[in-house]
Amino acid sequence: MEQRVDKIKYFIYARKSSESEDRQMASIESQIDELKKLAAENNLEIIDVLSESQSAKEPGRPVFNNMIARIAKGEASGIISWKLNRLARNPIDGGQISWLLQQDIVKHIQTYGRSYYPTDNVLMMNVEFGMANQFVRDLSVDTKRGMRAKAERGWIPGPAPVGYRHNPIKKAGEEEILKDEGKFDIVRRCWAMMLTGAHTVPQVWETAIEKWGLTGRTGKKFPLSNMYVTFANPFYRGEFEYPLGSGVWHDGKHEPMVTRSEFERVQEIMRDRSKPRPKSHDLALRGPIRCGTCGAMITGEEIVRVQKNGKRHEYVYYHCTHRKDPTCPEGRIEEKELERQVTEILAGIEIPREFHEWAMEVLRESNEAESASRKKITENQRAECDKCAKMIDNLIDMRARGEITEEELSGRRSALVKEKNRLRGLMEDAVKRADDWLETADKYFSFAVNARRKFENGTSGEKRELLALLGSNLSLKQGKLSVSLAKPLVLIQKAAPEVRRINKRLQPLKNPDDIRVLRTFYAKDSVRGA
Repeated sequence: MEQRVDKIKYFIYARKSSESEDRQMASIESQIDELKKLAAENNLEIIDVLSESQSAKEPGRPVFNNMIARIAKGEASGIISWKLNRLARNPIDGGQISWLLQQDIVKHIQTYGRSYYPTDNVLMMNVEFGMANQFVRDLSVDTKRGMRAKAERGWIPGPAPVGYRHNPIKKAGEEEILKDEGKFDIVRRCWAMMLTGAHTVPQVWETAIEKWGLTGRTGKKFPLSNMYVTFANPFYRGEFEYPLGSGVWHDGKHEPMVTRSEFERVQEIMRDRSKPRPKSHDLALRGPIRCGTCGAMITGEEIVRVQKNGKRHEYVYYHCTHRKDPTCPEGRIEEKELERQVTEILAGIEIPREFHEWAMEVLRESNEAESASRKKITENQRAECDKCAKMIDNLIDMRARGEITEEELSGRRSALVKEKNRLRGLMEDAVKRADDWLETADKYFSFAVNARRKFENGTSGEKRELLALLGSNLSLKQGKLSVSLAKPLVLIQKAAPEVRRINKRLQPLKNPDDIRVLRTFYAKDSVRGA
């Protein structure tokens, strides 16, 4: 016997979310079109059409709650929906619908293919709601399990950071995260800029945006806040934490952009320069120098004096900020004198270009001689690292077979991962040193050749960068500038007087064989000096 539904007023309720469980569900528009046809075929009176784009796995949907409130007020006593799981996927909302139906407040629920009435046994409805709820829970568990498995394989779940991209056509065994060829080198240059210690994050960001054209994933302007996130993300050194905050770290299979030592160096720089300091004037020597008496920063100021005849004189002086000791006795020094002292220090390490070329040839020969020994050490470290990786895989297999508990897996795996990371760090550093030490030597030799000239003719930014490369612990005491030279420059400083003497003795040399002659003399004198 059919139920009487001719006097019931109905709400059409349609819902779809962007989550996984709804991806195969018809669109809201399609649901509404079909439900209106269904209502017309069965002569059901519709008083309102309600829809929302929101997940139903948790209570709190505003449109659904509003519909229930309106039903309680008597505006309608029927619901037309595509399926029961459109109404609820959680036990609270499902129980509410079941209760209203049992109390005869909701007199009829019409879905596409089935009707529900107060006189029905509500057990089947509760079963259907329970199945919808369990589906969501199972999906969540499966999703989390899949993401954990992905992390275990060495691939970070979720979006790849700027400079990387997901492989859109990945096949079994292939890399899942690749270098973004259009951005990887740009982001690497950003790291290199930070590693000089002469730039703030906003300065690096501005250069990347305006000069190198860095953009975000959608092609829009890369935000400054994302640049801070980039420099703090351990993904770039080759590892990641998943789940976040769990303390479980994974070795990434992607190509690292920086070494661990480079990453830590940038963290130190960011801690020291956590907030960019606004400056009213671009004074080249303000910032890297400290007071030799109290340790406060050395700042600069411009002083303008106007004579009675109207002639204007501008001076720049540097002095202690007195922030650490208001009674600090240190006086001020004029910019010209401070720059003269910097130039004098740079002149002390200056070497001829010919010596630079000879020294690099000698270092390359030395590097080739040592490469076999380095290769053997690296091979041993790689074998130990592979051994750790195999032991980790065996532990995971043992856990899958139930031979060990989750706690045992976590504890033993943590120790192995730590050892594997240590070995990997040693290998990375060894390879990086082998690749970089010639580049570093070339950089400092080139610095010694050109630094004095560049400082005398450079911009304020270039002067600051030269000071950063020069060394550390720049201090000013009683008008005298001192600096702890970078280690390569200490060696160059010791050799520079003899190198200049040799070079001067052989001048002038004009033909293409001159470099060969110079190399002979450098080698002979260096052996004699040794």
